[in-house]
Amino acid sequence: VALELGGNAPFIIFNSADVDKAVDGLMASKFRNTGQTCVTANRILIQDGIYDQIMETILPKIKAMKIGNGLEAGVTQGPLINERQQERVKRIVEESIEAGANLVLGGKVLNNGFEPTILTDVKEDMACWAEEIFGPVMSVIKFSSEAEAVRMANDCDRGLAAFFYSKDSSQIHRVSAALEAGMVGANHVAISVPEAPFGGYKTSGIGKEGSKHGLAEYSNIKLIVQNHN
Repeated sequence: VALELGGNAPFIIFNSADVDKAVDGLMASKFRNTGQTCVTANRILIQDGIYDQIMETILPKIKAMKIGNGLEAGVTQGPLINERQQERVKRIVEESIEAGANLVLGGKVLNNGFEPTILTDVKEDMACWAEEIFGPVMSVIKFSSEAEAVRMANDCDRGLAAFFYSKDSSQIHRVSAALEAGMVGANHVAISVPEAPFGGYKTSGIGKEGSKHGLAEYSNIKLIVQNHN
């Protein structure tokens, strides 16, 4: 049996990261399919030394996004899966704002979609951080140290995917090993390919899809011992 049961992926940007590459990666990971993928970046952690740069760079990109029919020119964000999910995303955003989160952008249902949204001053016990959103909502926490970021990233009952950006090679090795996720993207967000195992830790599922490891989940291994004497 192999089960993929969703995630709540952290996306960490360290001070040494390339700002433009990190922002491009975050845009791709957070807003692909309007935030409705199992490996979508949900919990955004930005180190204090690069925080302002990242926010100033990404804000105009998100403001420029257009919601509508995906077959129309210029549209970058499509619908949410159904009205129930619209209401769920709306509830998560509203509960988080009531708990003290700062609404920087968006926050409202729009036609059959939801406005691309940024929440800052987020706390770990807020709905936007604790729940897998499955929508175009970017929940942001500022952090100071690597240890703090890793602790927050791992403080979750799921562990499907995790992403981070850094140009420090030692940090890349440390954080890759420390993150409790079945798939880790270091300076890269396109982590799913047929030849690689796809699956997570904790309650994100059991087993793997893809690669030889995925085939093994549907195979019965048999040991045959023969004596020809």
